[in-house]
Amino acid sequence: MQFELQLLGTNAAFPTLERFPSAQVLSVGNRAYLVDCGEGTIIRIQQFKVAMRRVGQIFISHLHGDHCFGLAGVISSLALGGRKTPMQVFGPAGLKEMIAVQLKITDSHSPFSLEFIEVNTMQHRLIFQDENVEVFSLPLLHRIPCVGYFFRERERPRNMRVDKIQEYQLDVQQILAAKAGQDLILADGQTVANLEITQAPQAPRSYAYCSDTAFLATLPELIQEVDILYHESTFLQADAQRAEETGHSTTVQAATIASVAKAKRLVLGHFSVRYSNMNAFLEEASAIFPNTIMGYDGLIIEA
Repeated sequence: MQFELQLLGTNAAFPTLERFPSAQVLSVGNRAYLVDCGEGTIIRIQQFKVAMRRVGQIFISHLHGDHCFGLAGVISSLALGGRKTPMQVFGPAGLKEMIAVQLKITDSHSPFSLEFIEVNTMQHRLIFQDENVEVFSLPLLHRIPCVGYFFRERERPRNMRVDKIQEYQLDVQQILAAKAGQDLILADGQTVANLEITQAPQAPRSYAYCSDTAFLATLPELIQEVDILYHESTFLQADAQRAEETGHSTTVQAATIASVAKAKRLVLGHFSVRYSNMNAFLEEASAIFPNTIMGYDGLIIEA
């Protein structure tokens, strides 16, 4: 089953023509989830041909504009496009009020229902689940209430061994029981162990979105062995003092979090526009966590 992250925006507060503000889409099986929605997100959605019909949930980390100013535009564009299916929007307190005011003052009307779910930015807990994923909130440390999101694939049923289906001439009910973990009882009363007729499914994959946040030593324990970790790296290490003052992280701090969490891969993003040598980000982080990827708009990462 597909488990794919696409970056739609990788810059911090000030956008450029090459890098838009924060937005990404995670695709898992037949569903997709939009994570943050900075200004211009609808342009990237069109440019990268994101199938918004698959998106039923939007997750907003905090109410700084580079993470949410594109939300009203996305909602309006979906309405103009004739969307009818409901949309759930998760985010901190105040998000519903902000969007409601924008839609009211601009006399914008949505033909689909919008459900806003307020997320407690101080708690780590399960906030959403469907047949494909479970989503947990991740408390972050920023200048205003901010929350990250941890997506974990649901456990899949065990896989049948085709040769055993043929050998024992299993019917549909027996196959379903075996996939659920039950042993096989033959007509003569003989028991065939489930491990003989099935194989373990692929291990559940996971993705953690951590932006924006200062260095947070408690974070790794919540995302242990995550497959894809997107962690903001607004500043190079030389500007660590500025990072602390603004509630952001450096390349070295992001790599340290990935290392302690034993992440499979680290994706850097949320870059300050002050830097011209972007290779320095990858060099600094890779020195601590070798499996680091430099994020850019349009990048697709598969787990």
